[in-house]
Amino acid sequence: MSLKQRLTEDMKAAMKSGDKHSLGVIRLINAAIKQKEVDERIELDDDAVIAVLDKMVKQRRDSVTQYEAAQRDDLAQIERDEMVVIDRYLPAKMGEAEILEVLEATIAEVGATGPADLGKLMGPLKAKLGGKADMGQVSALAKKRLAG
Repeated sequence: MSLKQRLTEDMKAAMKSGDKHSLGVIRLINAAIKQKEVDERIELDDDAVIAVLDKMVKQRRDSVTQYEAAQRDDLAQIERDEMVVIDRYLPAKMGEAEILEVLEATIAEVGATGPADLGKLMGPLKAKLGGKADMGQVSALAKKRLAG
């Protein structure tokens, strides 16, 4: 079952069970997917749907930071609750050891030797790890590895 089909099935289940919170978040996800499909005139596959979900989580993380800075814990909690529902549809994130393994292999592939090669390294890493790992963490690990 594709991710879009799973979202549709979960939306139906949420309607039947009266789970208004999950239903609202799933509708937001479906709207974001549909918007991307209309904008780009394509049918999104699972990888593209995961990219949309990652973007939604990142937006909510940023919102939580801003709400907490403004001492609006009520709004920050709403964003956190939405992130929990979105995370249900994302694959499990890779651990640091797994990321380092892919990082070392990619460094060998592209021949990266120092900090100047970071840009050359991040493209292939994003292709391999996008949706499977936090790219901020990957970037930090790559910078640390290339620096020393």
